[in-house]
Amino acid sequence: MRFLNIRTGVSIKSGLKTIAKSLASSRLTFSIVILLIVLVQNIITTPTFFKVSITNGLLSGYIPNILDEASELVIVTLGMTLVIAATGGVDISVGAIMAISASFCGLMLNGSEYRTDVFHNPYILALLIGLLGGALCGVFNGFLVSYLKMQPMIATLILFTAGRSIAKQITHGQTIYIMNPVYKYLGVQIPGVPIRTTIIVSTVIIVIMVLVTKLTSLGLYVQSVGINGSPSRLVGLNSRMIKLMAFVICGILSGIAGLVGSSSIGSVNSGELGLSIEMDAILAVALGGNMLGGGKFSIAGSVIGAYTIQAITTTLYAMSVRADQLNVFTAFIIIVIIVASSDVFKDKVQKLTRKVFSKNVSVGG
Repeated sequence: MRFLNIRTGVSIKSGLKTIAKSLASSRLTFSIVILLIVLVQNIITTPTFFKVSITNGLLSGYIPNILDEASELVIVTLGMTLVIAATGGVDISVGAIMAISASFCGLMLNGSEYRTDVFHNPYILALLIGLLGGALCGVFNGFLVSYLKMQPMIATLILFTAGRSIAKQITHGQTIYIMNPVYKYLGVQIPGVPIRTTIIVSTVIIVIMVLVTKLTSLGLYVQSVGINGSPSRLVGLNSRMIKLMAFVICGILSGIAGLVGSSSIGSVNSGELGLSIEMDAILAVALGGNMLGGGKFSIAGSVIGAYTIQAITTTLYAMSVRADQLNVFTAFIIIVIIVASSDVFKDKVQKLTRKVFSKNVSVGG
């Protein structure tokens, strides 16, 4: 019996140590912990946070609102994840690409009119033209990075600076109001469906990205090029094409986010649509445990990071924090992420973990 107690104690210790090491090494641990902290905070401060009801035929409540309002950020973050993983740099033009795509779509639908409820061109064609605009922006950024060897942030700074001016030229400097209720199907509700379309669209995009990166070689190729492009070329990978593809996918996803965002409000305002979303997307990627230097990435981590950011924003609003104070809390979160991602902090955590589990198990139970 004494021998069995010793064996049981050692097994428990070994199991706990293995679990602790797995949690410490997992890229999702930090983002999940932050999300859980936010949820616990809401349980304490906002008792109705998890209450869901149906209002005007749509699910309403804090949780549906978070899923809805985070949709654009989630879609953009997925594209940003691929760009960071493949190049080790960021695309700061995603907000401008959203505006350009929505402007092309609005121009196709409204023609020369700034406010109308009659489509001048087929709805699907207008959506495809908008996505084509996003893809072309991605090709432009990808060409500068992969073929001209420009740093991603410098390359995308061009569209970051000029993109909204381009969008304004497309719309002749006016806000386009698309009054046809069909346009709202993409960003508000499909008749008879109680879930906002933004939630459906973002969920479909997440599933597609997971399938593409897991069931095809794209995810492996992106990680290989991001870790080290030179050896990747030696084994036959076209690193320039893979980087270009990452930017094109990011451009298309940004275009989808722009169409969803403009549809939800029924208008195209090139000066406001997607404003500052690039910073939130980068933060979401980092919060999801992804390395900003490129290489391995986690779609699940990025998605959790995006929803966490929106959950924090919603929580702060529920706590009566003013909009002009949100950046202070965002800055604090960035500081926490930087500290938690540092090698020194990780070493401290590992040493603490070893110290906790290196204690002798008492003999005799």
